[in-house]
Amino acid sequence: MLDFYQISELLTSEELQIQNSVRDYVSTNIDSNIAHWWSEGTLPSHLITDFGSAGLLGANLSSDYGMSGISNVAYGLVMYELEKADSGLRSFVSVQGALVMYPILTYGSQEQRDHYLPKMAKGELVGCFGLTEPDGGSDPGAMSTVAYKDGDHYILNGIKMWITNGTIADVALIWARDENQDVRGFLVDTNTKGFQANQINRKLSLRVSDTAELVLNDVRVHQSNMLPGVTGLKGPLSCLTQARFGISWGALGALEAVYLEALAFAQSRKTFGQAIASRQLVQAKLADMLSNHTKGLLLAWRLARLKDQGKISFAQVSLAKRDNVRSALLAARSSREILAASGVTLDYQTIRHMLNLETVDTYEGTFDIHSLILGRDITGFNSLG
Repeated sequence: MLDFYQISELLTSEELQIQNSVRDYVSTNIDSNIAHWWSEGTLPSHLITDFGSAGLLGANLSSDYGMSGISNVAYGLVMYELEKADSGLRSFVSVQGALVMYPILTYGSQEQRDHYLPKMAKGELVGCFGLTEPDGGSDPGAMSTVAYKDGDHYILNGIKMWITNGTIADVALIWARDENQDVRGFLVDTNTKGFQANQINRKLSLRVSDTAELVLNDVRVHQSNMLPGVTGLKGPLSCLTQARFGISWGALGALEAVYLEALAFAQSRKTFGQAIASRQLVQAKLADMLSNHTKGLLLAWRLARLKDQGKISFAQVSLAKRDNVRSALLAARSSREILAASGVTLDYQTIRHMLNLETVDTYEGTFDIHSLILGRDITGFNSLG
């Protein structure tokens, strides 16, 4: 791991072992194939069960139900190593664990936990998180998906958009308004009549990640499929906090990847008889990348320790997601500049990371939305626009 301030000295031997294990797996099984998978727009199914066998799915949530129960620092390091290869890989693991397994564990019934979590931890069942809507985006309070009571069932109607894992999911966690206008979560098996997942094609970002539109047309689910432990937007927003935490670590892995590629290219590429690494402007770009990575890693490490101690706040997570993802995106753009024309081909990884990070900078709260979250936390006032 790129570690200018020797932050690895702050990690436990178990955390380092987990990181090295994931890095070795990625190096052996993913690095030589990821550009092809990205170009083809595919997520090989064997990776899902591999991640399950390695204990990476829901790894930081609990030691029950077949989950690993690792520290949040170790989990962050897992996200780092996966996103160093590709943001789409980290995205799959984030959605499975933070956005589906977490709410089932935290807000689900015992029957729901027993039914879903062991198989999800193994990668035998895949989940997706249905919150975002075509006209909703950063305003989940404008949710139009509805769930009407019909005896001991609910009838769901609505559309969800930009849903990771949508076409490969076995279960969809759908957030909808009930007859009292309360937001509730429903676990919908994707083979239920009236449920349709339409793959979103022609993406130029996160191509290793499955993305879908979900259409619910009179989807009938039993009331036992509703998460009993939460009502209102607190439910989905708490899930997003979990996912944003992992993203704040993962983005730094992508930053390392583009920094190392730019550095190696600059040291070998010569113009006017000198390596371009000797140019002041190139050195300034590399210095900015290293500086932002170092600050981001310190921030992520401290955030994870606070999470392990139960002291974390959603505003702290917003700061980390906001700053670390934007730093990674800017580093990828700088790396592309250093690579010049070579930087636009998949022979190098920079353009792939740059395009992926455009999405990561947008989802789970945009840079601007997190700025507003921080502004409200600082001042105590909602922004007036």
